[in-house]
Amino acid sequence: MKSSILAIATLAIAPLPLLADDNGGVDPALPVYESVSGISGNLSSIGSDTLNNLMTLWAEGFNGFYPNVNIQIQGAGTGTAPPAITEGTANFGPMSRGMREGEIQSFEERHGYPPTLVPVAIDLLAVYVHRDNPVEGLSLQQVDAIFSATRRMGAPADITNWGQAGLEGAWANRDITLYSRNAVSGTYGFFRQNALGDGDFKATINEQPGSASVVQGVSETLGGIGYSGIGYRTAGVRAIPLATEHGGEFFEPTGDNATSGDYPLARFLYLAVNKNPNEPLAPLEREFLRMVLSKQGQEVVVRDGFVPLPAVVASRQLELLGIE
Repeated sequence: MKSSILAIATLAIAPLPLLADDNGGVDPALPVYESVSGISGNLSSIGSDTLNNLMTLWAEGFNGFYPNVNIQIQGAGTGTAPPAITEGTANFGPMSRGMREGEIQSFEERHGYPPTLVPVAIDLLAVYVHRDNPVEGLSLQQVDAIFSATRRMGAPADITNWGQAGLEGAWANRDITLYSRNAVSGTYGFFRQNALGDGDFKATINEQPGSASVVQGVSETLGGIGYSGIGYRTAGVRAIPLATEHGGEFFEPTGDNATSGDYPLARFLYLAVNKNPNEPLAPLEREFLRMVLSKQGQEVVVRDGFVPLPAVVASRQLELLGIE
């Protein structure tokens, strides 16, 4: 059964409007950010590579309002975010997946309350092929049979060449070359859970340290296939349509298809933060999040190739954070 990303129970909001259209608009109901006085100091961010460009652009925008704030950003992978937030070595932990039970438990043992994950953008995890690859689309069962050694999504046989994925002619015997993120990546974890049914990747995957290098590898390999956030799409690759069930309808990775639940690999992108439920956020963290969830902040999301949040989602997050 398909489910809309915006119907995630933790948001506890309904009904929900459509996302901004795919021509780059943001929800006009989003608040316009206005600076406040007395903001200066240091902010640090450790976490997701997928969010690295977004964090950099947000930092530049924040510095436009507050030139006396110094912001340091590291994007080694989502797996580095929870310990950074837990140990206090970063103010923000960008994550391209939710926190795991062990990560939450470690934080709670240290601080006595759970970490806070703030949705800040929507990503469409895309499956990329070379731009000259004529494949119409793939089902999740086929994706699993291509990338996984375990085939938990129900494919009857392994897929190692493009003929087995339905291509003919010169493509029929062309071997498939696999590009993947590494295990510290939240994108790796999300893809493993949602496209491979928590199965195991094949030993033949070419692990890459970043999203851009996955896409570059596919663009340079005629038989290549890989996965990465939609914000990393380039002219050298195609983000192919996907079907939830084999033989089902293919859906392009678009904002509307994420909203409807038709595109199966949509996800929130998060900023993890240490927020004591009995205390307000520190001014620096408060204002950075207020800017990210504003009209200007979500315009940056669009500029970086991701999907902006509807105003109702942003408003709900500001309310949960105690930010007016």
